[in-house]
Parts: sequence; C-alpha cells; structure tokens
Amino acid sequence: MSKLYQKDIISLVPDNSRVLDLGCAKGDLLYNLKKFKHIHAVGVDISTENVCQSISKGISTIQGNIDEGLSFYDDKSFDVVILSQTLQVVRNPLKLLQELLRIGKMAIIIVPNFGHWRLRSQIFFKGRMPKNKTLQYEWYNTPNIHLASIKDFEDLFAKNDINILEKKLYLSNGSPLKWHWAGNLLSEIALFVIKK
Repeated sequence: MSKLYQKDIISLVPDNSRVLDLGCAKGDLLYNLKKFKHIHAVGVDISTENVCQSISKGISTIQGNIDEGLSFYDDKSFDVVILSQTLQVVRNPLKLLQELLRIGKMAIIIVPNFGHWRLRSQIFFKGRMPKNKTLQYEWYNTPNIHLASIKDFEDLFAKNDINILEKKLYLSNGSPLKWHWAGNLLSEIALFVIKK
C-alpha cells in the first residue's frame, strides 16, 4: 500500500474508533491507525502467514475468507470498515459492499482502476491483458476476477443507493490526481469513503 494513500486513510479515520480491516494483510495499516488514532483494531485475512504477522504487531486478527460472509458481526458494530485492494478479488462485490455498510457506519475502499489509460493501451496496441505495478499477475493466475473502472464503481454505488462521501484518486506513483474530471483515464487507484 502506498504510504501516500495510507496517510489519507489515517486522516479519514476518527480517533478512538472501532475499525475492521478486511484483507488486512500483515496488519501495517491497523498498526499505524492504533499508533496515531488510538483505534480499537480488528483485522481479517485469509493467509495464515499474514494473520501471524498481524497478531505479532498487537492486532486482533481473525483468519477467514470474506467470501463466506460477515454474518457473525452485528449491525453497525464498527465505526469504519476498510477494504483495500480486495473488492475486485471477491466472488460477489455487491454483496460484500452491502455487508460492509451493514456492519460499519462508513466504509473506506481502495480499488484499482481498470479504465486507466495504460491498461487500455496494452489491450488496444498489444492485444494482451494488461499488467502494471498494481496488477502484476498474468491473466491465467490473477486473483482479480472483477475488472472495473472508476465509472463502473460510481455506477454501482448510485444504483444501490450508496453515498460517496469522499473520493480520492491516485496516479501510478501514488501521488494524488488533481484533475478529477480525468480520473477514469489517468488514475490507477481510487479511494472511496461510502455510507448507506
């Protein structure tokens, strides 16, 4: 995760809040949120190695597959639910978004933009499925099963009465994109703060 948008996530999370990070990896974001925002942190990750590393940082971490649901969490049991670079790998993104917004008062999601100009040009000029720093896999072994652009995400939110409270767009080097009107073409990563 880019340090630039990790700083943005930290700035968006209220002090002393209850935060759930789905797909928390090694717990680095939750560790920094605990350090700077004094949050109550819970992480979920599918990887045994990631769970162990997260626990070693003092993070309450559960090994689990979020594709199997989040029904064990009560409604609004978290102030913030974070989903970073994970929505595109789950079987049912809409169902997961609905669950995020059921268990959290708000959600912060970070997604790759498959509408980025470099990805488009790789298909157009090379006739091959695109790869970049964010999307490093070959087409046959990628965990990314839902390829969506920023406009696709915005349409999904609108059709399902999900409010976008804030949107931040990032270039391939992790720096913020200033021209939101060209976000679908120029940004490689999008951060959305959403609420039902």
